[in-house]
Amino acid sequence: MQAAEIELKIPVNDPETFRRKVEGLGFRLKTDRTFEQNTLYDTPERSLRGRGQILRLRNYGSRCVLTHKRQPDNCDPTSRYKTRIETETEVEDCSALVEIFAQLGCFPVFSYEKFRTEWVSTMTDGHLVLDETPIGVWAELEGDPEWIDAVLERLGVAAELSTTASYGRLFLSWKEQTGSPAENMTFAEAAPAMAI
Repeated sequence: MQAAEIELKIPVNDPETFRRKVEGLGFRLKTDRTFEQNTLYDTPERSLRGRGQILRLRNYGSRCVLTHKRQPDNCDPTSRYKTRIETETEVEDCSALVEIFAQLGCFPVFSYEKFRTEWVSTMTDGHLVLDETPIGVWAELEGDPEWIDAVLERLGVAAELSTTASYGRLFLSWKEQTGSPAENMTFAEAAPAMAI
């Protein structure tokens, strides 16, 4: 499936209060808190990153999902929303795909983990997730810009607190702030006390 993905992230200081607010706004729980492991693949020269693309393999509960993301042809660099063209499919055998990637010259370049809870809007195609990561808790709102703005307002979150940064960028900022030697945003490396 291919679709335009429009999203923003916001930091969440109190996950329990946030959950109550979301449920009070009429969102329907789609997936309860589930461990998710992601690995990005690229060539040794990082040719995909150089073209603004990612190739990700995600293990989410019992599911394995392959995702490719790229910038849209008409990307507006001044937009306060992150927009990507996302092509995604579920995969039966993750380990076979890892071997195929290796034979094509693509290798793991970054891993990140989180516990994700997903909600969907009961009135639009909007999608909201709560990600508990080794470097903090974040919510992602995905949908039309008008819907995203309306949900931010209903949650009482100022628009200037939102970010379009990827977890890779947030991780690099966290490393600069903390001086951590972690190479991946995993619980074992970035938050050993929280390791699962």
